[in-house]
Amino acid sequence: MRHQLSTSKASFGGLLTQDIKFSRLTQVDPSDIFEHMSDPRVAEHMPLLTSVWNRDDVQAFIKRKEAHWKAHGLGHWAILEGARYVGWGGFEKEGDEWDLGLVLRPDCFGLGPRIAKKAIDYAVADTRIPSVTFLLAPTRKNLGAFDRFGADPLGKVEIGGAEFLKYRLDTSQASTS
Repeated sequence: MRHQLSTSKASFGGLLTQDIKFSRLTQVDPSDIFEHMSDPRVAEHMPLLTSVWNRDDVQAFIKRKEAHWKAHGLGHWAILEGARYVGWGGFEKEGDEWDLGLVLRPDCFGLGPRIAKKAIDYAVADTRIPSVTFLLAPTRKNLGAFDRFGADPLGKVEIGGAEFLKYRLDTSQASTS
């Protein structure tokens, strides 16, 4: 943990994120993940999601994400609002960088800023994460939150044959607005 975070940096989410919880993917019903990832509205913002998921894909996904936790001590969570599954996301090591991704159920897209604040608060407090990158599908149009967080646009990058918009946030400089 970083030593003695200032109140402004440590309270990134405050009361707005109290009802948002992060849990391991193994702690939610796999059928919730299956239903979520089978929604075509989710695929619109995931250029690398090129096929329809089946139940075996869900189990393989959970296994891959758990392997990341074992390898790096951090990974993707199931995201809950109260007890309700609203999506998955978290940190994944991409080379030397920690990427923060969120994949929310379409009826929960509006929770994105609150969830991102809670995740960034986590990154600010974790000394393993000097900065966070965000890889966004070009279909994402509402990018104002990244400016408010203090993230710097780095331009376009190609991953797996798909184009993404890349941002970086220095966690020691994270804005609290």
